[in-house]
Amino acid sequence: MVGPARADVDGGAGGPARAESLTDLLGGRGGAIDATLPPLAFAAGWLLGGESLWGGVGAALAVGAVVAGVRLRRGDRPRSVLIGLLAVCVAALIAVRTGRAENFFLIQVLSNAASALAWTVSIVVRWPLLGVLVGAVLGQRARWRRDPTLLRGYGRASWVWTATYLLRLAVFVPLYLGGQVLALVVARVALTWPLVAAALALSWVVLRRSLPAGHPGLRHPVVPPR
Repeated sequence: MVGPARADVDGGAGGPARAESLTDLLGGRGGAIDATLPPLAFAAGWLLGGESLWGGVGAALAVGAVVAGVRLRRGDRPRSVLIGLLAVCVAALIAVRTGRAENFFLIQVLSNAASALAWTVSIVVRWPLLGVLVGAVLGQRARWRRDPTLLRGYGRASWVWTATYLLRLAVFVPLYLGGQVLALVVARVALTWPLVAAALALSWVVLRRSLPAGHPGLRHPVVPPR
């Protein structure tokens, strides 16, 4: 959809700021790239150490700490930074405790399964998570749910995100079960920021096209009178 409808959804002059806020909230390319660095470091340390688990874990923790420091300096929220660093630490602990390098990626497998389930359930119960996130950014709380058009659009766009988690599972699970450490690293990189960028773009298109030409946009839910 083009013309006035697109301008309404993007918000005219305010559109870029809101699009950026949504991207930041959903992780964004920068955050997704940061998330791939510890796994890359793990693979490098594992290989250079002659498939040494401690070499991989040490490299991942070191790079994870550096990434956390850089994120804090550029103004990222401390809680988000700490969660990211904690995830690296837990992944390293699982790998060390089990003695299996592929278990460094177990959290990724489990988190994608949980995310796929959460997004699916949210759509089924008519609380699509994309609407929850955008509503939080725009300070609408649950007001967007009273707009049938927005509710339907958020539901359709949320399926895009559900599909990303299912795609990752379809790739990660066979590689994990086969103990393919290097393939898991490649898949992690390929299915992180490129997939996030694609999901952001596609879900935005789906949401835009779900709104009729006369709809005032995401910031202005059309609430039927009681």
